This record gives sequence, C-alpha cells and structure tokens, in this order.
Amino acid sequence: MESIQTASYAIHFNASAYEALTAYLSENNFSKIIILVDENTHEHCLSHFLSNTHFDSSPEIIEIPQGEVNKTIGTCLEVWRSLSELSADRQSLLINLGGGVVTDLGGFVASTFKRGIKFINVPTSLLAMVDASVGGKTGVDLDLSKNQIGTITFADMVLVDPEFLDTLPQNELRSGFAEMLKHGLIRDKKYWEQLRDLSELTLDDLETLIYHSIAIKNEIVKADPRELGARKFLNFGHTLGHAIESYCLDKGEVITLLHGEAIAIGMVLEGYISKKLCGLPDEELQQIKTTLKSMYPSMRFDADSINQIVALMQSDKKNSHGRVKFVLLKTIGQCQMDVEVHEEVLMEAFTYYSA
Repeated sequence: MESIQTASYAIHFNASAYEALTAYLSENNFSKIIILVDENTHEHCLSHFLSNTHFDSSPEIIEIPQGEVNKTIGTCLEVWRSLSELSADRQSLLINLGGGVVTDLGGFVASTFKRGIKFINVPTSLLAMVDASVGGKTGVDLDLSKNQIGTITFADMVLVDPEFLDTLPQNELRSGFAEMLKHGLIRDKKYWEQLRDLSELTLDDLETLIYHSIAIKNEIVKADPRELGARKFLNFGHTLGHAIESYCLDKGEVITLLHGEAIAIGMVLEGYISKKLCGLPDEELQQIKTTLKSMYPSMRFDADSINQIVALMQSDKKNSHGRVKFVLLKTIGQCQMDVEVHEEVLMEAFTYYSA
C-alpha cells in the first residue's frame, strides 16, 4: 500500500511502515529513543511493535494510565519528569504507541519538552489511525473541556499497522468507525454509502477503508493546516459531540461514552440543525439518523442534562468572540462552516434525536 505524503511528513502502512522506520532510525543519530505507551498498549501492542522494529539499543519505556480521564496536564508533568530522569535531550526521539490519548498527549509532550523534540505516532486504535494521529493536532483536556491546551505540531512520520486492531474490543472499533462515517458525510457521498452497508464489506476491506479515510483527512489538512477555513469541516458532529463526551466524563460513574459514540450522537443532532438552517434534504437527514442510531448506543436526555451539555459547549475551543460556530451539511458530501445556531433550534435537535 503506497505511503501517503502530507505537507511535511509521510504516513506509512503495514510492513513498509517498519521498513521506513528502520531507514529513518539509521539516518538519524538519536541520543535516546523513548516509547510512550498506556497500560493497554504496553500489554497488548508493545511486543508486536518491538518484534518488527530494529533498534541498536533497547529503547526506554514510559507508561501512562489509559483513558480520556488521564489526558491532562498532570499526566504531561509525569511524562516530562520521566523524560528528564532518563536524561532525554533535544536529540532524543519519542515514539507514541497507542490510541488518541497517547498520540495527542505524546505529541504535546514532545512539542514542548526542551522546546521541541522529534516524535513519531504509531496509532493502535482505529480512531487514532483515521483521526487523532493525522493532521498535527496535539493536546490535552482542561477540566471538562476537550483539547483546550495544545499545539499544532507535525510528527516526523506516522506508522499504520492494522494488525493492532486485533487487540481492540468491538466498541473501540465502532468508536473509530464514527470518524470514518463523518469523512463520508463531509466529503464523499459514495464513501458514506459504502460504509453504511457493512453487510457487503469484509475484514479485508478494512485496510482500504482506513486508507481512504486518511487520504480524505490529509487532503483537507494539506489545504488548510492551521484550521482557518476548510479544515473546520472535520468538526462536523464535534461541537455538540465534544460537549456530550465531556458531560459523560463528568458523570462517568453512571454514563460511559467513547469519543466516537458521542460524535455519532453529535452528528444526528447537527444533522437536524443542518436541515433547519442549511437545507439538508429530509431523506438524507433520516438516512443519517437511521444509520447512526442503528450502530451506536442511544442516550436519554432530560432538561437538566441538555442544559449542562449546552453550557459545556460554550467553552468549545472552536468558538470565536463568545459565539458558538457550527459546521453543518448542505447535503451529504458538502458542508457550510461558521453557522450560528439559536438555542431554540438546539432544543429542537434534542427532541428530534429522542423521537
């Protein structure tokens, strides 16, 4: 599978990913190589990665706790301290082996340690492969607000090995699949139609689908790396979806939603808003709702939870001048950005979702 070239680095796939890494390591005289993992990837992914990679000397390993709840500055402090204790310097390399939390947090740590060291992302979840490790966004959450602290800093390379997906439970695969569905909705109607009918797909198709999703995101990011224009399209479903995800993190003792599950709800809600404000056809809205609600767990919203979610939305990092801006669909495959939405329409969207 041919590597995808971004504006500043390459995304390599399968066996060629390890060949590219071996060549990269031989061309660079790194003072130290450190691999960042979480508890799950340490147990399930590290041995596979090490068995396919040649290091002149054994790399150091830093482990962090798994889960979005640990995507914090506090965890960064522990990693920065570990790097210092390992005598890492500006000629050191950090390899982030994990899902979106590891690649987001690891990229942020690398972009700030010693004012920046090189790093490589090796995504091990479907979500990280098609979303979190592509595009240069790094960062951590601030209290209940997603990705409030971070940088746009590109990895030196991204290595995609679908064999890591064998370690994932079904709900984690489904979470990543939501971002793939989003790529179809915002850019490629034919791709959306293909993803909707999983009965016609085989596991052998998954690598091709992952490749296509990465290509879609890369095309958008290359055109707008700083998110000043078209890159905002990637936020469809995320304005409300992130607020729902943050709400669930706060209520974690009774509600658990993965990122993709929250974004799926956000896409149904923002699909309704798209119909009201941007003319999304009724039949396309119904198709979006039927598809997503058949694949993802539903959530019950009462007046109090809706008010809390709307309040959380006010701190979304995409807001400007105190205004919440949405990306909405004009039709499947075409978006409109920077749409302001009145609270009355938001309430209607929650009613539509629950109907």
